[in-house]
Amino acid sequence: MSPREKNLLILFASAGFLVLNFLAFNFYQGKRTAIERSRNEARMKLDTAEMFRASSEQVIDQMEWLAEREPEPAVNQDVQTRLQQLCEREAGSAGLTINSQKPLPTDNAEGRNYHRAKIQLSLTGTEEALYRWFDRVNVPDQFRVATQIKMSPDKKDDTKIDCVATVEQWFVPLPPA
Repeated sequence: MSPREKNLLILFASAGFLVLNFLAFNFYQGKRTAIERSRNEARMKLDTAEMFRASSEQVIDQMEWLAEREPEPAVNQDVQTRLQQLCEREAGSAGLTINSQKPLPTDNAEGRNYHRAKIQLSLTGTEEALYRWFDRVNVPDQFRVATQIKMSPDKKDDTKIDCVATVEQWFVPLPPA
């Protein structure tokens, strides 16, 4: 081989060596980035798991309370009817007058463990009777609460109060058949 051919061969070998190194470096960087991303995701999962473990100690009492008092699964219509009957019965025993009642759509968003049956009542009565009624309706152990309350003086009788209240009953829906 002539010196010119040797130089050309060395030049091509050097260029090939540089191209191979460049390709290997890019491949290595891609793998390194993927491994780094995977490691960061694993670290975030570990941090989240440790946070949940630490917070579970704080909410263990709440979880036990919920497990003891969780209602039996029920059909939406049955819960709505029982809620309406309870509100009527308690309003009557408290001495309140029910002006109107309106069942509201049940909050049954997918993925939630509890659904909420709702009823809106328009009541008239004395302040003491209203508070007595709220006391009977708001029972956290039975997952029932008046969530929206609007009170205003009665237009006809100054000793009475008009009240519009939304009462909600949380319940576990029946599993799909």
